[in-house]
Amino acid sequence: MQTINKYILLAGVVAISIFASCEKDDPEIPHEEEVITTLTYTLTPVSGGDVVTMTFQDLDGDGGNDPVITGGTLAANTAYVGELNLLNETETPAHDIGAEVKEEDEEHQFFYQVAGGLNLSVTYADVDADGNPVGLSTTLSSGDASQGQLTIILRHQPDKGAAGVSTGDVTNAGGETDIEVTFDVEII
Repeated sequence: MQTINKYILLAGVVAISIFASCEKDDPEIPHEEEVITTLTYTLTPVSGGDVVTMTFQDLDGDGGNDPVITGGTLAANTAYVGELNLLNETETPAHDIGAEVKEEDEEHQFFYQVAGGLNLSVTYADVDADGNPVGLSTTLSSGDASQGQLTIILRHQPDKGAAGVSTGDVTNAGGETDIEVTFDVEII
């Protein structure tokens, strides 16, 4: 009987050792979409003139109240330096999401889509560590008088090597959309 108890005890020790030595890897937490309550796009004319500020603000997040979106009026045939600022104002003090995007620039890219006859072109003025565009800083060139829409899209983990992505085409980018805002813009 003592021999059987010794074998049971030995089997128990071996089982405990096996289970104790097996370590699970930490679970991989999927990317949580950033909470972005405020997007400000500030456009400064290169040759001087009035600064244009376009804003999106949705302090209560998805659902609830509609966001407040303010487009802008640009001067015709003018070059602008564009800077994006992103905040999560549900926290106090507000969390600077733009700084986080800049820190994780290889995992993010903004896309700028011009529609509705708007005579405007947007080019990237910043790149990540691999030389791929990010889009927190841009250069805009307005053409003749027109009106339409400018849509700004932030993608998390886009395929920056896919066809057209480096030139701002979101079609093949993949990834997850963190924010997408459409501004009404007029060029006079």
